[in-house]
Amino acid sequence: MATTKLKGNIVNLAGNEVNVGDKAPVVTVVAQDLSEITVGGKAQVIVVVPSLDTPVCAAETRRFNEEAASSDSEVVVVSMDLPFAMGRFCTTEGIENLKVGSDFRNKDLANAYGVLIADGPLAGVTCRAIFVTDADGIVTYKEICPEITEEPNYEAALAAIN
Repeated sequence: MATTKLKGNIVNLAGNEVNVGDKAPVVTVVAQDLSEITVGGKAQVIVVVPSLDTPVCAAETRRFNEEAASSDSEVVVVSMDLPFAMGRFCTTEGIENLKVGSDFRNKDLANAYGVLIADGPLAGVTCRAIFVTDADGIVTYKEICPEITEEPNYEAALAAIN
């Protein structure tokens, strides 16, 4: 079972572990307008965060929104937030260059990608992770952030996109 840390304490991750070289699972998440967004199966940057309503997740989403403006890749930020809360966040923060999706219904992405926090105070939400997939839907980059409360390695993720 994969692990990460929350404020220095180990937390276990549930679901199927996806690694570089694997075919990314194709799942759907819920968009702000309650439509569905397909994740996997194409060139994408899949940014997984626990909740947009935290300073680190907000900063990460803003950064990827800026970077996505100059990228040809589709960037999807996935959290467990309700679609309405995601919509408010995107309106307030001016997030227009990427898609935001919620995995709240069935936790399909969290389970398929192995990023569901299984225990501890954040059990039931996603950890902080990034997956980059190519046009064939193959994972070319993966980062499970070693500490959920810290931002990812943007430079490595952005290098994987280009």
